[in-house]
Amino acid sequence: MAGVQMVYYHYSPSLSAAIVVAVLYTLAFIGTVFQFMRYRSWAWTAMVAAAGMESAGYILRSLSTQNQTDKNLYVSSYSLIVLAPVLMAAACYVVFGRIVFHVVPKENRTMRLLWVPPRFVTPIFVACDIVALFLQLIGAVRITTVDVDTPGGKSKLQTGKTIAQIGVAVQMVCFGLFSIIAVRFNFTSKRFVAQFEERLATETKGEKYCIIDGEEKKLKPKWEAILRVTNITSVLILIRSVYRMVDFSLGQTGYTGTHEWVEYIFDALMIFPVVALFVYWHPSKYLPYLGLRLPKHAR
Repeated sequence: MAGVQMVYYHYSPSLSAAIVVAVLYTLAFIGTVFQFMRYRSWAWTAMVAAAGMESAGYILRSLSTQNQTDKNLYVSSYSLIVLAPVLMAAACYVVFGRIVFHVVPKENRTMRLLWVPPRFVTPIFVACDIVALFLQLIGAVRITTVDVDTPGGKSKLQTGKTIAQIGVAVQMVCFGLFSIIAVRFNFTSKRFVAQFEERLATETKGEKYCIIDGEEKKLKPKWEAILRVTNITSVLILIRSVYRMVDFSLGQTGYTGTHEWVEYIFDALMIFPVVALFVYWHPSKYLPYLGLRLPKHAR
């Protein structure tokens, strides 16, 4: 019927839930930006952008719950929330790559250790992440903008779902492999601990902070802490990716699309610790090189 506006939610969205999550992510974003500027950790830009996307996404969702026929609000909030964890995955790739270069001696950085060329750990997985990001962006936009009641609408919706599913599948395969490698590194890295401790400045051994390889920058010597945080956040992102794969498969009229609690539990609350944990256990507290490029002597 002409003049009837399309409602984009298949349930009654909660304003209070959206506001609470928006506040949480905004606080986490502020903390992320503060640490980013404090340590000038330019390699951490992806996490800053991702935290900002989550904050903006839920702020827009709060507005969208009160303007349920506003297409721009809905599409913007949905896209930001769907895409932000993809950038978080990229941040995990970066920090893991820097852990490897920080801890593992050059002669031991082999494919046998990591199953992929250590020098290309970050570029390979980030490249996969970019592909996953664009596919999910295209799919998310198509899913949220197609009117199934228009000619060819159902076909376009199915195409959008397929593209989004492929994007999530790419992310799951790459991130799943990465997660296995990162968890495995907890065990394979033990043989490098003694060599690592030998590189610590004599006067800082056993102290809260250490000077490594003669660098003036003081770091916390327990680098295992940032590795554990990377492992935990990787698992959380992977669980959220499984949820999104199910969500895209079922469609907007499936269980996940008609029950709001599922999205908050398996997306909002699953991803929030990924941002929050790295605010406290910031990589720059443990790793010496978080510029955009590794210095030559560290490669």
